Amino acid sequence: MRDRIAAACARAERALEEVTLVAVTKGHGAEEVERRLLSRGQSVLAENRVQEWREKHEALPSEVEWHLVGHLQRNKVKSCRTFALIHSLDSLRLAQALEADGEKHEHVFRVLIQVNVAGETAKYGVASAQVGELYERIRELPHVEVLGLMTIAPYADDPERSRGVFRALRNLRDTLSLEALSMGMSGDYEVAVEEGATLVRVGSALFADDAGPARSEGGIVRP
Repeated sequence: MRDRIAAACARAERALEEVTLVAVTKGHGAEEVERRLLSRGQSVLAENRVQEWREKHEALPSEVEWHLVGHLQRNKVKSCRTFALIHSLDSLRLAQALEADGEKHEHVFRVLIQVNVAGETAKYGVASAQVGELYERIRELPHVEVLGLMTIAPYADDPERSRGVFRALRNLRDTLSLEALSMGMSGDYEVAVEEGATLVRVGSALFADDAGPARSEGGIVRP
């Protein structure tokens, strides 16, 4: 997978160091995660749900860098100060809940705004047209720092069909003068890298011999 990311960077004339592989461990226990990922030098991990993360966080080494990629409910904010990055901020109310907790504990949350670029009703995320206004409101909150944007493309057998969504997110990111772009999963991460992703969220491709659907790792589909 690292070789494929490197090849995608070369095609796009990007430096490999610009892209971080975020390994999504949803549905896989701590022992398996340590054997498959940590033992091979992959220390940036992500979870979809806070409850599942708690179990693995306690069992795995402290040097793991944890990201949250699934939908975050406001009543779970108090458990999120350990995450290095929250990929799924999707409302001002959630940002305000993070701000309240951050102010109380003198902590700054680093976040990405989740954008529903394709306008799919089954997915969480802010409409592209509303991102600028939300970003300006969040900038007023001293304990919430927006680093960039995140999206998930509609499922497609051909990863090329995701290219337009990724390109649109990159253009939106550029208009806001942000840096991070979290986009691309097991089925389309190479296209995402070609279109400027700085973080790719990959789960099932890393657990290929016992994986479920290739797009399950995003954790951002509405129930």
